[in-house]
Amino acid sequence: MKARVYVMLKNGVLDPQGEAVRHALGSLGFDGVEGVRQGKIIELDLAEGSTEDTVTEMCEKLLANTVIESYRVELL
Repeated sequence: MKARVYVMLKNGVLDPQGEAVRHALGSLGFDGVEGVRQGKIIELDLAEGSTEDTVTEMCEKLLANTVIESYRVELL
């Protein structure tokens, strides 16, 4: 079984990497970009019988900093 975890900074948390990308896009002539948020995708290969609850526990303990990041789990 596979799972995909999407991790993004919560709204209101400063995203310096996203701002750097927005600025770089503007420098390349892409003037219509008003904001960029950068996140990460983590793909997990799991043993059969693993549950979404297990992946959620992984996120809470390691994969996401829940103080400043939100996450979404997708089982594939």
